[in-house]
Amino acid sequence: MSNRPVGTRQARELLRVAFGPSIVALVVIAAVVLLQLLIANSDMTGAFGAIASMWLGVHQVPVSIGGRELGVMPLLPVLAMIWGTARTTAAATAPNSSWLVTRWVVASALGGPILVAAMLLAVIHDAASVIGELQTPNALRAFCSVLVVHVIGALIGVGSKVGRRTLDTLPLPGWLPDAIRAAVAGVLALFGLSGAVTAVSLVVHWGTMHDLFAITDSLFGQLSLTLLSILYIPNVIVGASAIAVGSSAHVGLAAFSSFTVFGGDIPAVPVLAAVPTPPLGPIWVALLIVGAASAVAVGQQCARRPLPLGPATAKLLTASVLAAVTMALAGHAGGGRLGNFGSVGVDQSTFGPAV
Repeated sequence: MSNRPVGTRQARELLRVAFGPSIVALVVIAAVVLLQLLIANSDMTGAFGAIASMWLGVHQVPVSIGGRELGVMPLLPVLAMIWGTARTTAAATAPNSSWLVTRWVVASALGGPILVAAMLLAVIHDAASVIGELQTPNALRAFCSVLVVHVIGALIGVGSKVGRRTLDTLPLPGWLPDAIRAAVAGVLALFGLSGAVTAVSLVVHWGTMHDLFAITDSLFGQLSLTLLSILYIPNVIVGASAIAVGSSAHVGLAAFSSFTVFGGDIPAVPVLAAVPTPPLGPIWVALLIVGAASAVAVGQQCARRPLPLGPATAKLLTASVLAAVTMALAGHAGGGRLGNFGSVGVDQSTFGPAV
């Protein structure tokens, strides 16, 4: 046990909650940027602007360079940021923490990243005055995106410690925790099975993926393509999830579903070799089994505790809606504009209802 006074320990914990995940992300991003500049034998002009832009990009803030917008940000870094925020807030919250302490933990988890975002926006604005192609992001969009990411992480972290106690004090039905558990099971089943299908599709289209890696002869270029593909794997899995529930995904003019495929130009990122190619074989219709299997997972979790027909139906509907909202948010976060390729993402009008 630490011998430091309680107030000192709490202050250190709040500082860790406020700045820990953001500082770790900045260090990793700075290392990657400086390594790329070193290998490319480039000077350090614009390094700070690039680091700041990438940190905001981790929070799904679009980056504009030379009038072209990169709005399709990889989901893996933002998921890591949410996990980091959840982990630090959970470590700073005890199951018997008072509401005052809990509020301070949440406020720290939100206030620290907002302060970092404000400083990095100033850095980008200063760098844009030197590098004409770099454009300062919309401040309101940047602050909102940072806030949403850390709100989700803080709610997950704090909720894992005091969520049950909070639900018990509110006039809510007793089956609500089971509905939340069922929604989590359904989302994990849909995401995991879609990931397995994506992996199988990459193996089947190994030749295409090899050709995409061959666009560069340098080892550093291939390593960069590998890293880029890893970062965008969750985006591709979300697209596979859309196909699995009967919706569709698109990359510019190219559109993909379990029933039809419309070809078009796609970015030369090796992980996109997993997308189906026309003519569409009947095997892709079997992807709908993934959606059905995830629905079974939701039903099994809802059936763990028998209830009368009315509450049982309400629990199932609640779990389904929570799963649909979660996947719709993932689909929204994983899409956006990609320069000359146009819009990339899932069909939001059908994805949420299909889930």
